[in-house]
Amino acid sequence: MFAASSADALNLDINIATWAGLGGLIVVMAIFDLVIYARGHTPSVRENTIWSIGWIAIALLFGAVFWAWQGSDAGSQFYAGYLLERSLSLDNIFVFAVILSYFAVPGLQAQARVLAWGIILALVLRLIFILLGAALLNAFHITFYFFGLLLLYTAWKLARHDDAEVEPEHNPALKFIRKHVKMTQEFDGKKVFTHVDGKRIATPLLAVFVVIATTDIIFAVDSIPAIFAVTQESFIVFAANAFALIGLRALYFLLVGLMDKFVYLTQGLAFILAFIGVKMLLVDIWHVPIWLSLAVIVVTLVLTALLSMRADRKKHAASAA
Repeated sequence: MFAASSADALNLDINIATWAGLGGLIVVMAIFDLVIYARGHTPSVRENTIWSIGWIAIALLFGAVFWAWQGSDAGSQFYAGYLLERSLSLDNIFVFAVILSYFAVPGLQAQARVLAWGIILALVLRLIFILLGAALLNAFHITFYFFGLLLLYTAWKLARHDDAEVEPEHNPALKFIRKHVKMTQEFDGKKVFTHVDGKRIATPLLAVFVVIATTDIIFAVDSIPAIFAVTQESFIVFAANAFALIGLRALYFLLVGLMDKFVYLTQGLAFILAFIGVKMLLVDIWHVPIWLSLAVIVVTLVLTALLSMRADRKKHAASAA
């Protein structure tokens, strides 16, 4: 077992039934989001706001129940992990916009559907990634240092905007799908499969949601190591990821038109990743308490929002002058 502090090495009452319960809850939430959200109409700003707040409230409620059941250490680790994953998921929104624009996905109904299925596939892939990461951390303590250096490198790239350009056409999964799956050239509403001459054929929506899901794995390379600096409990890591991703499409439609106003978002996320990276590198020297991690994330996000609003006001004032 790796040399983690007692705050990280929790003795949780987690068994197969508990995992099954979490999985069932996630499935119910995913189905609810897929079937109920924006069904038959284009969601308004008010509706997207209500849904986004609702999903956050459900995550907070889960955290409260988890806190009461497993104790304050476990509860605070979930909240810290959820806040971290939720803040990092803001970068996903920009990537979703690039992908949907690249494929020219028509209509919000089709966009909402493909985002939902892409997020569901991303959840499955992240679970695999989490279990592999947990196994590596348990087997090889040096993995902490590797993850720490990886996060510092990612933070440096974010600060320099080296990963600002997203190129879906270079996605290996997209190349594989186009080569091995027969696909129509045109979209058919929000259908992933359609019928042509009596044969069932995929539409370009299949390629879109595969690209969204696999592109999310690139982000998981950043966010999963980051949350392992908060907790090494696979259950908490996956729960935080699941609650951060479920309902992300409502947040996407709420914020996508405002992303250009968050001019300092990238720098804020870079600082958070750098802080988490340093925390991992100090794992054998100093255990950074959860409250400090939470404080750094919250203060960074607040400052990022305030500085962005200030820059936006100056921009509008200059253009009006």
